[in-house]
Amino acid sequence: MNMKFIRKLPSAKQIREEIPVPENLKDVKEKRDLEIRNVFTNNDDRFILVIGPCSADHEDPVCEYVEKLAKLQEKVKDKILIIPRVYTNKPRTTGEGYKGMMHQPDPNKAPNVAEGIKAIRKLHLKVLSETHLVTADEMLYPENYTYLSDLLGYVAIGARSVEDQQHRMIVSGMNVPAGMKNPTSGNLSVMLNSVVAAQMGHDFVYAGYEVRTSGNPLAHTILRGAVDSYGRNIPNYHYEDLQLLAQSYAKRDLENPAVIIDTNHSNSMKKFAEQPRIAKEIINSRKWDSNLKKFIKGLMIESYLVEGRQDISDNNIYGKSITDPCLGWEDTENLIYYIAENV
Repeated sequence: MNMKFIRKLPSAKQIREEIPVPENLKDVKEKRDLEIRNVFTNNDDRFILVIGPCSADHEDPVCEYVEKLAKLQEKVKDKILIIPRVYTNKPRTTGEGYKGMMHQPDPNKAPNVAEGIKAIRKLHLKVLSETHLVTADEMLYPENYTYLSDLLGYVAIGARSVEDQQHRMIVSGMNVPAGMKNPTSGNLSVMLNSVVAAQMGHDFVYAGYEVRTSGNPLAHTILRGAVDSYGRNIPNYHYEDLQLLAQSYAKRDLENPAVIIDTNHSNSMKKFAEQPRIAKEIINSRKWDSNLKKFIKGLMIESYLVEGRQDISDNNIYGKSITDPCLGWEDTENLIYYIAENV
């Protein structure tokens, strides 16, 4: 085998014992989880925003950013539920580039997954402790979820993972909402089949055990745009796209039909500054059609303290993305207020 075994990683049980969730925060998370669940089960008509940096690269700027979100949450709490995007694992199309805090707790140092696992758990716990907001992360590796399952309030399955059987089956064992992105091809059937699989119960092998799940009725879709065979971005957030997805949902026996729309990636044509315009169009589509208003549960937005992106260096700008470019704070604040006034 052409593989070097560097070190044995700690188990999820060991990590939870070393970095436990205090009892008072368990109650906080349970209450917030219920609020989010109620949106997906149509018992709460508030609008969800999964919002934050493309990647959670450093603890201090991420926590400062989320503290700003928490203050805004208080002001818009009657209209919006904010779920901070704290993405600690980053899929890379070619395998090159920064793979997230779990791989590199310090982007300027060599990878160390054992320390990275501790760093990401501490980060998610710190956000919950300081802001009482539960976080969202992407499940890049199926094994990751066990290290964070008592902290996350929302999980995303990426465009390159959504066809993977293991990802689908693990989502079927989650008790929080999990968004299944459309694949990069944009194929709606693949995405919806993933939701079908995630809402079913399964028997399979996981973390050295034979396990059984009962299905996750909160599994739903995320539209993130597509890429054609020529490498061109194809948005799928327009009114006609949303109607098509709603009709495709109706042909399947699925619980809690819902979609979250990613305003960046291929939907923005990789132009991060287009996100406010896209968000406003989606809000208008909801206003135009009452069925879409019920169907579209929220948006996914990439935003950080400083707009744009930068390469990793010894002189990085504090709070500026080192992966995909993001909205800056001023534009983010204005956009959240606009959404709150118009949903």
